[in-house]
Amino acid sequence: MDPAVALLRSLAPGTRVVVRHRLGEGFTDSLGDLLGVDDHECTVRTRRGDDVVRLSAVFAAKTVPPPPPRRPRR
Repeated sequence: MDPAVALLRSLAPGTRVVVRHRLGEGFTDSLGDLLGVDDHECTVRTRRGDDVVRLSAVFAAKTVPPPPPRRPRR
């Protein structure tokens, strides 16, 4: 099994992750909270919405720290 997919399967829902996956001819990243993983795909809640990523397209994955606090308005 691919180490990146094994990592995703071992993480609890709600863990903040970045998942690099193939998209067409290149790669893209999904950064956010891992919602779940099944036999064929994982779902990452990003700022733009939920990204459903095929596990066969996953190239790399890792946990990341929480985002920094928002700066107050001036």
